[in-house]
Amino acid sequence: MLEILWMYLLVFLLSALPLLEAVIVIPFAIFAGMPAIQVTIVALTGNLLTVYVIIIFIEQIKNWRQKRKTTVDKKENRRSQRAERIWKKYGLPGLAIIGPLIVGSHITALMSLTFGGTKKGVTYWLTSSLVFWCIVAAILAHLGFDLFNTRDRDLF
Repeated sequence: MLEILWMYLLVFLLSALPLLEAVIVIPFAIFAGMPAIQVTIVALTGNLLTVYVIIIFIEQIKNWRQKRKTTVDKKENRRSQRAERIWKKYGLPGLAIIGPLIVGSHITALMSLTFGGTKKGVTYWLTSSLVFWCIVAAILAHLGFDLFNTRDRDLF
């Protein structure tokens, strides 16, 4: 029983990390033999929790980023430019739908708020997008679509 709780805690924590999104963690957990519905709920909760923290504390994050701006690395700058192009072309709905797959949900939330999206709008669109993509990832993984080729490796 304790081992199962640790597995769910690991799914929750990995999904909450900005570099490992729920959309990535869900297929790996399902391929490891965990139940798809429970994994999807736990991973989505972990991912949304940290996205909501960004939305709530956006002003403090903007101030911190402004102080840090002199040491921005190229990778983050490229992600920001990509997110800005999507914002200009498709607006908040487009960035919220495409962003989690391209730049990640955390950067999508930050960029959406930085580009002028409201907290309410970003919360609505990003929650909808993450729910959709997590369900798609879970269904594909449950049906056996292995985009990461994990079944040929001994990862679990």
